[in-house]
Amino acid sequence: MAHYVITIAREKGSGGYDIAQKLSDRLNIPFYDRKLLRIASDVSGINERLFGEVDERLGKHEMMRAAQKVYTGEVLPPDSDNYTSQQNLFQFQAKIITELAEISSCIILGRCADQILKGKPYLLRTFIHAPLEARIARVAHYSLAWTEAEVKKYICDQDENRAEYYRFYTGESWRDASHFDISLDSAALGEDGCVERIIQALPIFTKG
Repeated sequence: MAHYVITIAREKGSGGYDIAQKLSDRLNIPFYDRKLLRIASDVSGINERLFGEVDERLGKHEMMRAAQKVYTGEVLPPDSDNYTSQQNLFQFQAKIITELAEISSCIILGRCADQILKGKPYLLRTFIHAPLEARIARVAHYSLAWTEAEVKKYICDQDENRAEYYRFYTGESWRDASHFDISLDSAALGEDGCVERIIQALPIFTKG
């Protein structure tokens, strides 16, 4: 099959990570999630911990600022006073995403990749969602010590963080269906069903 890149945005507890991993196994292509932070750290020389601190979440200062599209495709030089700023850390991640996408077929989870790579002919942008009740049940299965109320709050907080991160760095709404080529309900389709739908969509949406 021709060169293609699948981006996966997902609601917390929808199974997006597991779907991405299954896709990677089925298609035999790399899957990037937090691995991007290590790559960005190696390239930039910036401690991976700093990338992790701003990974898909914003501080209170940024959340109070107006949304802006800060990705320019350029990064600041090491001698800049803002070399380790939150914006520049995002620039490094975006630069790595762009370069990896150009090199070979891959799957990228989150990190505004659908917007960073927007317009690329090889791109399939997917969004994985599920009813809140299904997501609560899924997360509760791995968090047995939490009450249902605690699980629900955790899910809602994570979704809010992702939405704010997406809004700040893209100026767009995270749940706007127009940003994605396909949107899949993992509770209705199951993980394997989502994998099949994504694979079926590849030759329709990608021209890499």
